Amino acid sequence: MGKKVLVVDDEKLIVKGIKFSLEQDGYEVDCAYDGESALELVKQNQYDAILLDVMLPKLTGFEVLQMIREFSVVPVIMLTAKGDDMDKILGLEYGADDYITKPFNILEVKARIKAIFRRSVKKAETETKENLIVYGELRMDCDSKRVHIGNKEINLTAKEFDLLEHLAVNPEKVYSRENLLNIVWGYDYPGDVRTVDVHVRRLREKIEENPSEPNYIQTKWGVGYFFKK
Repeated sequence: MGKKVLVVDDEKLIVKGIKFSLEQDGYEVDCAYDGESALELVKQNQYDAILLDVMLPKLTGFEVLQMIREFSVVPVIMLTAKGDDMDKILGLEYGADDYITKPFNILEVKARIKAIFRRSVKKAETETKENLIVYGELRMDCDSKRVHIGNKEINLTAKEFDLLEHLAVNPEKVYSRENLLNIVWGYDYPGDVRTVDVHVRRLREKIEENPSEPNYIQTKWGVGYFFKK
């Protein structure tokens, strides 16, 4: 199965030309001619890259990009008819991965797309070597202290991260609240075990789809907590 690309531009001849050329290289190509329909397609499909024009009807390319970045990290290359550096800066600020100024050569477009895919592959290979913990939709980067559920980054405090990391590194092992307090907060911590309960509750509110029926952090009644594989 070839890579899937979305091309968004209100100039139908440009879209037709890009679509034909990309399909010749084995890509699967969807097209949109305004910002609203582009956003709907991104919500309904999984794309490997998006070519997104700045000047669009209904929603501008910048507005579409901002909305996409609320739920997806798909690579986006902005297309702009202006040589204005501000458009390029804004695109990158809003989360674009690259930009191409019109008029462009289709060979340049294809070269930029291939470069995006090479970077994505290299990033994936690098991540497999990093200190990562992955369970289902949950992904923890223990080096950068960042947590994602799917494509959404979850903001955790330092102690919330430390508690989740310790439980996830030792899945299915039940820890008493006293043990967790000593391990995560230290033996000289003046607080009591309710600190652990509060942090577990906050973690569940942040990482669980339904905190009252958690998938990750489980309670062993009368004993303590454990991380379920």
